[in-house]
Amino acid sequence: MREDQGGTIEWPDGGFPGIRINPDTLLSEIVSEETCAAALEASTDPADQVLVLLVEGRASDAAELLAEARYKDPESFTLRAYEADVLRVSHRYDRAVELFRQLVSEAHGTANEALAHQYLGRAYFAAGNIGAAVESFARALDLRVAQSADAALIYSSTVALQRARDVFELAS
Repeated sequence: MREDQGGTIEWPDGGFPGIRINPDTLLSEIVSEETCAAALEASTDPADQVLVLLVEGRASDAAELLAEARYKDPESFTLRAYEADVLRVSHRYDRAVELFRQLVSEAHGTANEALAHQYLGRAYFAAGNIGAAVESFARALDLRVAQSADAALIYSSTVALQRARDVFELAS
């Protein structure tokens, strides 16, 4: 799929070139393989490769690379979030939620708090706990607005919150 076809240009940014967030599933998807491959080839950050592997659904490959990267940088917030995301991609939702909640607690009052809530919301959404997803996405959006975050991040939180609210209303 290409970014300029099928309306994916409206999809929120997925945090890496060629990746966007599907507004229906709230999952990251590669929308431009060429763009993603070129950016990955130019990158020296192992977190970028882990992200792409997670988007591709290759949790075991991502976990293996992540273990090496975490050994070199055990305090990296991004790598720790990807560690929990490996669990989400592996459908181990309870454990993923537990780790993301720990990251939210540790990130309280920091620039990473909004991101932690966004990730937690995605884990809740994937697990089917839509009420909790709504709360997490709302908190992420509030924090991003209060921090005057980049417009793409605010848009991502807005889309996720609206989708979770829509699903919640349909279930009610």
